[in-house]
Amino acid sequence: MRNRVRIILPLLATGLAVAACSGGGTTPPAQGSGAASAPAVAPGGGDGGSLPRKETLYTTGSQWGPPANFNPIREWDYATGTKGLVYETLFHYDPNAAKLVPWLAESGSWTGDRTYEVKLRSGVNWSDGKPLTAKDVVYSYELGKMETIPFHNMWDWLKSVEAVDDRTARFTFSRANYQEWDFNLYGRAIVPEHVWNGRSEEDVLNGVNENPVGTGAYTYKSHSQDRVVWQRRDDWWGKTALNMEPKPRYIVDIATPSNEVAMGMLLQKGLDLSNNFLPGVANLVKGGFGITSFYNEPPYMLSANTAWLVPNTTRKPMGDPAFRKALASSVDTKKIVEGVYGNLVKAAGPTGLLPQWDQFVDQAAVSSAGFSFDTGKAKKLLADAGYKDRDGDGLVENKDGSKIKLTLIVPSGWTDWMEAARVIASSAKAAGIDVTPDFPDFNALVEKRNKGDFDLVLNNERQLSNTPWTYYEYVFQLPVRKLQTTVNFGRYENERAWKLVQELDQVKTDDVAGMKAKIAELQKFQLEELPVIPLWYNGLWAQSSTSVWKNWPSSAPSAPKYAPAMWRNWMELGGFEMLTQLQPAS
Repeated sequence: MRNRVRIILPLLATGLAVAACSGGGTTPPAQGSGAASAPAVAPGGGDGGSLPRKETLYTTGSQWGPPANFNPIREWDYATGTKGLVYETLFHYDPNAAKLVPWLAESGSWTGDRTYEVKLRSGVNWSDGKPLTAKDVVYSYELGKMETIPFHNMWDWLKSVEAVDDRTARFTFSRANYQEWDFNLYGRAIVPEHVWNGRSEEDVLNGVNENPVGTGAYTYKSHSQDRVVWQRRDDWWGKTALNMEPKPRYIVDIATPSNEVAMGMLLQKGLDLSNNFLPGVANLVKGGFGITSFYNEPPYMLSANTAWLVPNTTRKPMGDPAFRKALASSVDTKKIVEGVYGNLVKAAGPTGLLPQWDQFVDQAAVSSAGFSFDTGKAKKLLADAGYKDRDGDGLVENKDGSKIKLTLIVPSGWTDWMEAARVIASSAKAAGIDVTPDFPDFNALVEKRNKGDFDLVLNNERQLSNTPWTYYEYVFQLPVRKLQTTVNFGRYENERAWKLVQELDQVKTDDVAGMKAKIAELQKFQLEELPVIPLWYNGLWAQSSTSVWKNWPSSAPSAPKYAPAMWRNWMELGGFEMLTQLQPAS
């Protein structure tokens, strides 16, 4: 499994990060909006095996190298737990209840069409003892005025933020992007002005932030080349205000070099929670090893994001919607789900919207314009569109008679995606489309993908969120730039669809009917044009050992339903609440 976290522009404005989770190998360096990499943290003291085992939670699945930094502004490569354990957000989001949960904020409301006020809780202190105030909120958001800061684009529509009093922050917008704002409320870390004030733009973006001072339930204890150790605060404000407390006194997040190592540590009780992709998890869950997953039968995992086949629409014949439809019909997704993943994932619906967003799927549009695996139909679509096998080799040529030779790239070492690419290539050739899988180094792939130097690529860079707007913002974002670092890698251009995405952003989040209407229009464009081809839903990989800790989230009626994940940006989606429900196994 790989958990590759990237920041999306302009979603950087809201701190959206997404995890591309795939199997096999070691995660390459994360990429983020073209920013320079932060320097590695110098080696420090690890826990040395001295922590009391019954009070310590050992996790893995986000960090694949030495902790890079403790800087919550760098949401793509900070040490696991930096945001969520140390730095907190104004709200959390509960995907089960589909609502924002007040956190640092006691409440928040629109006081006008373009004015939003946050009322902070009283009694919240930073870990150095100083009180949290509205000035900290103002400072945190105003960091985005610096041009290189990831959420700088937020200031295209955020006009001002001011501290009305110590507990009230008022946001005034030039354009009210309601969907994006709710997303932002649980995505933007609040940092202490008295600690960060005076830092240069370079330090804000790329600084290691060696001694993080946050409002969260944990503080930094130590780190070494392969781990970071967090220690619980006895004076955390949430014990009183939220009536909750995380149970582990210590959390140790380990950088495992491979999935095999993670599996071995889990079986040997050296890990409590693995957020890696582990093939054969069914055998672990049913084999009496004391290993649990969210479901005890397929798909075993909750769904986290959608994996797409992305065609480069600037290259012939991928610029032809008829060809893209034929390509979509050629892919044997069932073979990927069953053969590659052993039913650890679900096949995606034609819209690609995650199961948690089912209410927004326009079933009528899917019935009339959706696609499914059908080699015969793929061949007919190709023939009807003028793609014919002129030389008798079983493969179609372009309309002008030139050869079609497409390459599908996925990162070397991502074993599940490599196997999926082979299935895609094989089933495409059965329909007459010449596709060859290629496995470049991750960094080389990123360079090709960002420049548009590819034919086909697999991608899954949109996680579950509070709104399908984040999904469509990825698919349709314009303008297409010379380097597409985080969105619309296929360089698909549709001005009307992008305008609909912006209109959806300005629908209030409690107006479900209004959201459905805009999303239905977007789905018609998506299904007719197929700028991306949804294939499967990647799992929220989570395997837990019950040897030291129990009461893990699961589908069992009495069990917690929070997200069992330590992935970056999932702490605010239930990962932190999971920690408060754990119980000692003995």
